[in-house]
Amino acid sequence: MIRRTFIRLAFAMLAVIAPLAAHAQDWKGQVKELRIGLLGGENTSSRLARYDNFQHLLQEALGIPVKLYPAADYAGVMQAMAAGQLDLSEFSPSAFAGAWLDCKCIEPTVVPLEKDGTVFYVAVMLARKDSGITSIEQMKGHSLAWADPNSASGYLIPSASLKASGIDLTDGAYFSRTGFAGGHEQGIIAVLNKQYDAAVTWTSGQGDVAQGYSRGAIRGMVDRGMLKMSDVNIIWKSGKIPNGPWGLRSSLPPGLKAAFTAFMLDLPKSHKDIYDQIEQGSGVGYVPATMDIYKDIIELRETERRGTR
Repeated sequence: MIRRTFIRLAFAMLAVIAPLAAHAQDWKGQVKELRIGLLGGENTSSRLARYDNFQHLLQEALGIPVKLYPAADYAGVMQAMAAGQLDLSEFSPSAFAGAWLDCKCIEPTVVPLEKDGTVFYVAVMLARKDSGITSIEQMKGHSLAWADPNSASGYLIPSASLKASGIDLTDGAYFSRTGFAGGHEQGIIAVLNKQYDAAVTWTSGQGDVAQGYSRGAIRGMVDRGMLKMSDVNIIWKSGKIPNGPWGLRSSLPPGLKAAFTAFMLDLPKSHKDIYDQIEQGSGVGYVPATMDIYKDIIELRETERRGTR
């Protein structure tokens, strides 16, 4: 009697689970491939190398082709997402806010978690140690490289913070000149090559500064042997900035969104080495992201747009 009851219950459960499982896989008939945009900020070969293992692992997990599309700058990914030519990307907070304002067609899925349990990072300004510059006050009359106009740490937050402190960003007013280097890595290289006196970039702001902190553009360059922290001074640091999210096109099937989110949440546990590769250092993991995290960044970008019209 107990055996027959168990069998009936098992079949009843299968009758419920099977349609749900089939429904969860319905998206595979709708999405032939997943297209991932890679923001600019470092050279193309380094970007593709960093995401190579991630691409193959995600492709295996989802069971559909996954393709990488490196863009020359942040705007390239933003425009391609708005045009429906890309499906997802790991955004900077400013690029995510700008893309959302452009099309209202993307949503955050997960956001990197730092070692202190927060989802924030900081912008820093660095100068060559042999320049003798050790503070923002000593930057008066010197040149500054921004990273990208759609980068939070590489432009939006530093420019807003410096303006709020009374610094006029018009060339010649405080800095001798300013310009966009084309990305975070490019800005730091420009400083090392003495093309600019200082540059702004992003870092977790946590961990050992001698190693380039725990995560960020600086850490990535240190790990690749492109930068020695003993050659630079950190001369300015911003307040906390929310980490950029992995953003998906809102029109993607719910089943695919759920599968990708589950994959990302598991990645730091199941493949920590791949997580460290794509996040440029050693973070803790990911947590689900919400639009509330980026409310202030969106408002700041809206204000900036109104000011340039």
